[in-house]
Parts: sequence; structure tokens; C-alpha cells
Amino acid sequence: MALFSLTEAELRTRTSLKWQVFDPDVLPLWVAEMDLHQHPAVVDAVTDAMRTGDTGYPWGTRYAEAYADMAEARWGWRPAPEQVRRSGDVMNAILALLVGNTAEGDHIVINPPVYPPFWQVIEGYRRHITQVPLTASGRLDLAALEAAFTGPDAPAAYLLCSPHNPNGTVHTADELAAVGRLCAEHGVLLVVDEIHAVLVDPGTTFTPVLTVPEAQHAVVAFSAGKGWNLAAFKAGLFIRGTQARAAFDNLPPLANQSTSQMGTIAHTAALRHAQGWVDEVMVEVAANKRLLGELLADRLPGVSWTPAPGTYLAWLDCSALGLDSPRNHFLTRARVALNDGTDFGADYGQFVRMNLATAPAIITETVERMAASL
Repeated sequence: MALFSLTEAELRTRTSLKWQVFDPDVLPLWVAEMDLHQHPAVVDAVTDAMRTGDTGYPWGTRYAEAYADMAEARWGWRPAPEQVRRSGDVMNAILALLVGNTAEGDHIVINPPVYPPFWQVIEGYRRHITQVPLTASGRLDLAALEAAFTGPDAPAAYLLCSPHNPNGTVHTADELAAVGRLCAEHGVLLVVDEIHAVLVDPGTTFTPVLTVPEAQHAVVAFSAGKGWNLAAFKAGLFIRGTQARAAFDNLPPLANQSTSQMGTIAHTAALRHAQGWVDEVMVEVAANKRLLGELLADRLPGVSWTPAPGTYLAWLDCSALGLDSPRNHFLTRARVALNDGTDFGADYGQFVRMNLATAPAIITETVERMAASL
């Protein structure tokens, strides 16, 4: 049976953000939650912990060990134990790294369009954003990065999303090596969000930044929360390169204290027992990407989309439709909730982000509603 087979009626019994923010007649294809049941091993691990009262504070390195085993099996690379520490989740890890390793007023580089919390974690903690947008083809602009690193507002850190959210770009080993060299040459701390690391299409090679020799001064923020749909269970990891000890030494005192016991249990079970499950998720996501491409060509030719192999998200260009706000139009006229492109950067108001981790029937109805609204 397909993993993405839950009906809209079944999904509307959920109390999480995705299914509760909008009115019941709105199809929500926005926030990055997946519409499926959990892997049985994760359910059993959490259920057993609750049944036995194993609900105290987390202890030990089992999550880190499970990550290391996965990295070795999946990517042929294994961090040493001293390279991994626990965190609360990816954004809390990034916050801790920026607070501990940069100062108020420092500049931080990001690549718009990019995940909205990247903007918030920088500006909300009194750092300044230096924007180096992706190229027109959705890739890193290495020349523009070098210019930013040597400009009058030279940054203290570079916050990279890998794979990239929202457009799904998977950075190559050569691109990451070039980024690593630039950061090392200019003394820029490289912080990499790899929460989508396992969410790549079948046959796609994902390169963890710490497998790249030139990037050993980088620090990665990782969590099983996205790949295994475990946002409800807060847990994550810091993983540093062999030359990034100082970044760990500068972490704030409570940086490692926000991991939850239940999160540790759930995430560890996912990493240990559900590797094949997440690969099957991406087989179905790849099929949903093909379906969306066909539906857009047939029903919404005015919407432009370049499929990419990372994430289960689609970044749709609605410029040709002539709408003031595509997101608002589709919400009010089609009763479809998508992410507003402006949340990913001020210049992207003609874009919307669509979540494809759902049943094909829901994707089909979504596009049909969007087409009918025009």
C-alpha cells in the first residue's frame, strides 16, 4: 500500500499546524509536514517508552551513534564521536551557533529564496543579513559569494541550506568545495542546515558538506524531524568538521540541553529502523513531482516550475498569471493554502511553495481548484 494514501477526511482529524490553521474547506499544501503514518518501529519505540514511564531527561549518545551509522551506510562517511553533540532542533542549533560565534551587528550571508526562519534567526538576534541570491537556474552564485565575502560588510558567517529549501537544489561536491575554500580564505563560519539530507529523489547523490575536505571548518545542523516526519518530537544534532572545534567551544551554555527524551527515542528509532521507509517516501514524492508537472502542463500552463531532486517541495513561478498575490488569490478563490513566496525573500511575491508529500488525489484536486479559480 502506498505511504501517501491517507484521505482528506482522515487527515482532517489531525491537530497539527498544517491541518488546523485554515478553514475546513481549504486544502493545505503549505507547511512541511507529511501526510502519512509513522513507521511502526517509531510508534513502538515511543509507545514502549510511555508504557514503561521512560519519560525523564535524555542521556547518552544513542542518537549520535545512530546518525553516524546512517552516515557511514548512506554516504560512506562517519563522524568521530567528538564531532557530534545533541541539540533541540535544527533552528535552535543554528541560533546557538550564531549567538556563540558571531556578535550583534555582524553580517550573515544567506541565499534567497530561502527558508523563512533563516531570516528570522538572523534579524531577530540583531545580526544583519547579506543577501546572495541563487542564480536564475537556482544554483549557488560563487562569484557573488566571493564578492560578498570581500565587500564592505564582510560577513562573520554563511548560513547554507542543503538541499535548498524552497527550490530543491542539491548542491554538488564541487560547489561545496568552492564554498568551503571561500569561507576558509575569508574567515567565515560555514553553518549548514542538512535537515533535508535524506529527502532526495531516487538516484540522486547528496553530498554531506563534511565529506568535502575543503569544508572541515563547517558545522552542520541535522535532525530526523523532517525526513521522518517527527516535528512533534524535538531533537537534533550538531556535527562539526575536523577543523571546527572552536565553533563547538563557543556554543552557549544551554545549547545542548533542549533535546527531549521522547525526541531522542523517536529519532533514534527512525534512523535505526526506517532507512528503507524514507527511501520509499522519496520514490512516491518523485512520482508526485511527475504528476504535478503533467497537471501544470495540462491545467495551469501559466505556472512555471523547474523540478529539482531535493526535498518534497515545489517552487512555482506564477508571474505569467498577472495576479497581485498568487498566494492570496489561490487561498481566497481556490481554497488552497500554499506558502507565500515573499516569506522566502521580498523579491519572490510571484512565487508560491507547494508541499508534495501527500496523496496524488489531493495534489490533483489542488491543481484543479487552482485552474478553476482563474
